[in-house]
Amino acid sequence: MTLDKEKLAELWNKFKVEGDQNAKNDLTLHYIYLVKTIVRRMMPKYNAFNEYDDLVNSGVLGLISAIDRFDMDRNIMFETYATNRIRGEILDYMRAQDWASPALRRRISTVTKAYEELESSEQRFVSEHEVATKLKMSVDHVRDAINQSHIFNVVSFENTLSDSGAMIDLAAPAEEIPENAYLEAELKSRLIASINDLSERDRQIVTMYYYEGFMLKDIAEVLGITEGRVSQLHSRIIFKMRKALVDSDD
Repeated sequence: MTLDKEKLAELWNKFKVEGDQNAKNDLTLHYIYLVKTIVRRMMPKYNAFNEYDDLVNSGVLGLISAIDRFDMDRNIMFETYATNRIRGEILDYMRAQDWASPALRRRISTVTKAYEELESSEQRFVSEHEVATKLKMSVDHVRDAINQSHIFNVVSFENTLSDSGAMIDLAAPAEEIPENAYLEAELKSRLIASINDLSERDRQIVTMYYYEGFMLKDIAEVLGITEGRVSQLHSRIIFKMRKALVDSDD
C-alpha cells in the first residue's frame, strides 16, 4: 500500500487528532515495508534461525508501537523513529529464543578461527570448501555456522549497544531525559572510533551495509565473493566493534 505525502499527512491527523483506528490500520499497511526490509537486512539467512513470518510478526508489533507513540510535533522522521522500535522488537524476540547452545557457539568459534588462519597464510579470500577441508567438516556445516554466527553477533552487538546506553527512549521528550543527547553523542563517538580501527575492506563493508543500505548479496557482488562469506565477514566486523566498545568501558 503506497500513499503520497498528502494522504499520509491526512491519515496521521485522523489517527492522532481524531483517534481513527481505520487510519491507524492504513498507516500500518503503508509502513509494513519497513519491517520486511529490516528483517531481510538483519537476518539474510533467516531460515537458519526462525521462520520469516515470525520475525515479521514481531517487527509489526514494533511498528504498531511506533505509530502509537510517535509525536508528530518532534523534529524526527517517522521512518527513523520506527526503525529503532522495529529492530528492538525483533531483537527482543530473538533474545527470548535462547537459540545459541554451547556446542553451536564452539562451532562458530572454530569456523571463524579457521577462516582467519587460512586468510592470514594465503593472503586472500578463502572459500567455504577450503575451510571445510581444513576442519574435515562438511560444507553445509560450515555454511550453517556462518549463518548462525551472523545472527549470534548481531544479537550480541545489540546487547552491547544496550549496555553502552544506546537503547535510550526516543519516544520521551528530550527535556524529560536530559542525558539522552550526551549518551547518544558519546556512543556515536565510540562507534566511529571502532570503525576507524577497522581495515579498509571492513570499513567498506560497514559503509555499504549501514550507510548505503546494501543487502549482503549486493555487497557479495561488489567484492566478488559469496553472500555467505560476506555474512561471515560482517559477523567478524561486528565482533571487533563489540569488543572495542566493551574494552572502552573498562
